[in-house]
Order: sequence, then C-alpha cells, then structure tokens
Amino acid sequence: MAKKKKIIDLKNKNLSFCENGIEYKLLRFKAENMTLDVIRYEDGQKVDEFNIPFAHLPKSLKKIIKPN
Repeated sequence: MAKKKKIIDLKNKNLSFCENGIEYKLLRFKAENMTLDVIRYEDGQKVDEFNIPFAHLPKSLKKIIKPN
C-alpha cells in the first residue's frame, strides 16, 4: 500500500519570519522531505515563491511546526 504524503498547510496560521530585512511567510510544510514552501516579501511587495529546508527556520518557528 502506498504511503500518503504528509503536507501541512500553514497559510491559516500566518507564520512568518524576517531575515536580513526580507520577510518570509510560510505556506506549506512537506514532512516527507522536510522542506517548506515560502513567499519572500521585500519592501512589502511579493517577490517570489520557493522552498527552503526545515533546518533553516528560526528555532521559535520550529517549536510551533514540530514535525513527527
């Protein structure tokens, strides 16, 4: 039987962090490969959407998401 891919939607939690003057808003957490889809905002303008490794998140956000 095939495993279901676990994807956690984070849009409704409004989680974001700021790094080097750039704001990142979290969209989805993909538990299978431990990555997050994020949107990058510069000066209040949406720049692009990409994914980052879970390990690159600040510790405070890692506590909220808690992958199992």
